[in-house]
Amino acid sequence: MIFFHPTHAGNNRAAREVQISKALAVEISRLLSGSSFKTGSGNPFRVDPGFVRRKFYERAEACGLSKRLGAPEIIRKSRAVELMQSNMPLPAVQMFLGHSTPNLTTAHVTFSSDDIRQVTSFFLERESSPKTSARNSFIGKIRAIRQGDIQSQIELFTVGGQLVTTVITNDSLERLALREGKMITAEVKAPSVFLHKGDSEPTTTAENRFRGTIHRITRGRITSEYVVSIADGTKLCSVVTSESSRRLALQEADHVWVIFSSFSVVLHVD
Repeated sequence: MIFFHPTHAGNNRAAREVQISKALAVEISRLLSGSSFKTGSGNPFRVDPGFVRRKFYERAEACGLSKRLGAPEIIRKSRAVELMQSNMPLPAVQMFLGHSTPNLTTAHVTFSSDDIRQVTSFFLERESSPKTSARNSFIGKIRAIRQGDIQSQIELFTVGGQLVTTVITNDSLERLALREGKMITAEVKAPSVFLHKGDSEPTTTAENRFRGTIHRITRGRITSEYVVSIADGTKLCSVVTSESSRRLALQEADHVWVIFSSFSVVLHVD
């Protein structure tokens, strides 16, 4: 976490906190412990904002970009778009950028500021060091646990208001120390995600059904990849055989239902 404090006396603006990945924190610590910071006089962070802005412009032009695209506010907006495209929920992006946070209560589940920081941390760490082949990730809070003789059903509500259902063994329930209200990550591999063409909700035994719009199609000789944007902006990936792709005859911007079984959902805790 990095904290930014007002630099001018009498400035009533509150201090801002910005989360960063562990890898970036280590790199910053290494630079700060270098000789150039230790031997320099004065406060190395007390710099002219205009000088910093000019350096942003210089780097943009050195990269072949227009000076305007190197402005800090443009880079800030670009970063927001980048995070949204990685499926970070809007409330987490807004908090990351220092904006006022909207109402974080959805479907009788309330997300605190600490919960949103945990969501942000998940996406930043995944971005800096991906450790899974799963393309589809949901992070949210456990709303309900229904325990049976052998297995338990878990209901997870995401920050975006989506309900994800999974079934795990009671042994896993105990080992992961799951309880209602706990933040958790759910992942589904793309081959386990199925598509249903049309506007009407399909009749199926799969518990997880999300209506969306096809955002992108990548066609291959053996398989084809579909990226579908659902209601809260989350993008889900499905991989089907190219033969099935031809039979479905789907195109970009078509409305589809994204479907996956609760048995296909894998849970992770920090």
